[in-house]
Amino acid sequence: MICLLNCSLSYGQNGVFFKDSQNEGFYDSGLAFFTSPSTLAQFNGDKIPTNTLFAAEGTNSLELSWQSASGGDWSAIVIAPGFNFQDITDKDTLFFYAYSPLTISASNLPYIFMEGDPGVTKSNKYDLAQFLPAGLPAEEWIPVKIPLKIFFDDPTQTGINFNLIKAIIFGQKNADNVAHTVYIDFVAALAGDLSTKPSAPEDLTAKGFERHTELRWNQLPGASSIIVDIYRSSDSGSTFTKVGETQDSIYIDFTGETGRNIDFTYKFQSRKPTGAASEFSQNINVATHDMTDEQLLDMVQEYTFRYFWEFAHPVSGLAYERNTSVSSQTVTSGGSGFGIMAIPVAIERSFITRQQGINRVLKIINFLDGADRFHGAWSHWLNGSTGTVIPFFEEDNGGDLVETSFLIQGLLTLREYFDGDNAEEKEIRDKITALWEGVEWDWYRQKPTDGHLTWHWSPNFGWKINHALHGWNEVMITYMLAVASPTHPIPSNLYHSGWAFNGAIKNDRTKYGIDISLGSGNGGPLFFTHYSFLGFNPNGYIDKYANYFNNNRAQSLINIAYCTNNPGNYQGYSKNCWGLTASDDPDGYLAHEPDPAKDNGTISPTAALSSMPYTPNESLAALRHFYQEHGDRLWGTMGFKDAFNVSRNWYASSYLAIDQGPIIVMIENYRTGLLWNNFKKNSEIGDALEAINNGGVSITAIDKKMLLDEFSIYPNPSGNIVTILLPENAKFYGLYTLDGKMIALKEESIIKNGSNEVRIKIEGIPTGTYISTFIVNNKMASRKIIIQ
Repeated sequence: MICLLNCSLSYGQNGVFFKDSQNEGFYDSGLAFFTSPSTLAQFNGDKIPTNTLFAAEGTNSLELSWQSASGGDWSAIVIAPGFNFQDITDKDTLFFYAYSPLTISASNLPYIFMEGDPGVTKSNKYDLAQFLPAGLPAEEWIPVKIPLKIFFDDPTQTGINFNLIKAIIFGQKNADNVAHTVYIDFVAALAGDLSTKPSAPEDLTAKGFERHTELRWNQLPGASSIIVDIYRSSDSGSTFTKVGETQDSIYIDFTGETGRNIDFTYKFQSRKPTGAASEFSQNINVATHDMTDEQLLDMVQEYTFRYFWEFAHPVSGLAYERNTSVSSQTVTSGGSGFGIMAIPVAIERSFITRQQGINRVLKIINFLDGADRFHGAWSHWLNGSTGTVIPFFEEDNGGDLVETSFLIQGLLTLREYFDGDNAEEKEIRDKITALWEGVEWDWYRQKPTDGHLTWHWSPNFGWKINHALHGWNEVMITYMLAVASPTHPIPSNLYHSGWAFNGAIKNDRTKYGIDISLGSGNGGPLFFTHYSFLGFNPNGYIDKYANYFNNNRAQSLINIAYCTNNPGNYQGYSKNCWGLTASDDPDGYLAHEPDPAKDNGTISPTAALSSMPYTPNESLAALRHFYQEHGDRLWGTMGFKDAFNVSRNWYASSYLAIDQGPIIVMIENYRTGLLWNNFKKNSEIGDALEAINNGGVSITAIDKKMLLDEFSIYPNPSGNIVTILLPENAKFYGLYTLDGKMIALKEESIIKNGSNEVRIKIEGIPTGTYISTFIVNNKMASRKIIIQ
């Protein structure tokens, strides 16, 4: 059972601007600039270098190597992780450690100042000499404590908002034209008295897994200013070794040992950055143990669920865009759609109770009901407290139809799962129905003559982005829901002209001896096979474009074969180490795929794990490989981190909602089909499949004679007349081609013979498969018909 009430996970480091870089040799959120003739050391263009030989905390520090010259300038900009703003108004001290190999006089120390929002507003500059009047001694880590009151109370300070501080900046002061090096570590705005001893961690718990232990304790008072050191013993507590430190109330100790029960003893000590430390905690014992495939799947699902449960936004209950989105309150509509589908999984696997799931779902749907909507569509990003739009980029400050479809996919799945007769579950169903019916899918057609949907609409910029939705990609679910809408549907032929792009999605090629039906190249990134299929089950779904399960399996197998063949000669690639999709990578964010031009050596666990229904044996092998071989850097408090690149010695510190969600959902679809089964129960989906001429039936399986439900359609022996037997009170509407074009029938071609029979003269109509449509009880229905 996941801890829910008294052991909340902080997962973040509020007020921290730097504490260890996850990148080798540089700090991703740090920028280094200079103007000649001054100089400042840079890494890879404009990043601040890091150094592993000198560290006051953790494993590395920032390296500031400069030479200040008259007429020049330099600045080292230490931005909070994930480029997020920090609210420092409740903090007392700006703190960091400084170390110099050589003595630096006070007069030659740099300035320190801040950058905030809006724009590039900067604070006044302050001379570090006033806080280090004796300068920096050689070869000694010096704690630097700057009262934030100096910044807050400065009457000449203008324009800067201390609620939104982006960076702490070190910059040129005295042009002494001498080379200097200072190592900076643990840059943070802290609260409280830094000299008094903190209390030791209490309420200790420990749980053993195959190759790691999970350690928890109470949330310490003033946690943002307290570091907890973790000590481990392998000899029943006789000798201890420090194995890590954290500012959270949870720690993952990846021991890397398995094969038998291995006993460990732990103890903890809390301390402040100034060195004031508590007594040691009590000891706690735990053992690692071998785990079956089923146990590993349970573990991955439970850990991954934490992203959407314990780490959810406290007001809305929605999912943060990524684990560094807390300070900006950025939640994601599409990623939340994936996350809410994990709630039934958690209930069925006893991670939470059904009542807890009901409470969370009600919080979410009530929030969504009051959030900004644009012709019924939600924006890509929202403020998790207010529901107002947060622009994805300048012109994208309105409705995002694709992200909305991901959210609706999740909501419709919940509408069927919460099927109880109690008032709360009825309320969930009613409110989800209202949200679903409020989406104006037809508005996003843009013009009545358009054969496609458009991704974005903005109240300020209108259709300026003008991004037409065509497949093969993640938007199949968008068209399916748009056709299915009970209030604002699009014509079913748009599925063919828009999603299928008039058949352009077909590929029909072979790679590595594997036949693939859809997409360009080798199928694309693997999220194409995940996002639209979290709720919609591709098993047995066949239309004129593809057998969707076979196609998705083929794309996964090609991904595996590509990584096994490894044309780019990247380190780590193998038959067990595969998975190319959109994710973070050492250079930012990229849609990786099995194509040398779109592959830079980055493996994303979500790609392989979310393909579990298609390639269960290969995905399980990848799961074990990721955990056993890379777990020390890849496994964390919320499961597998986003990606890694062995060739670049890079492991992400990030978690992304759109990557975490498919893991838990698709693993469950592989294990029980839970989400597939519930999404399928929505009657609108079955009607939509019929309307878009698929219905899960292979065209090649239909012969001259068809008997589907109450309709009977067949050509007469003469070969030039089709007799259509209708149910009572039904009316023939028309005959269509599979791409949605109506066949022009002469009036005399339609012969009525009784109340439930219509005959159509088909002379002159080419042979092939067509759709006959009917009005039954004021509702349109359709069935396939073969003309031969």
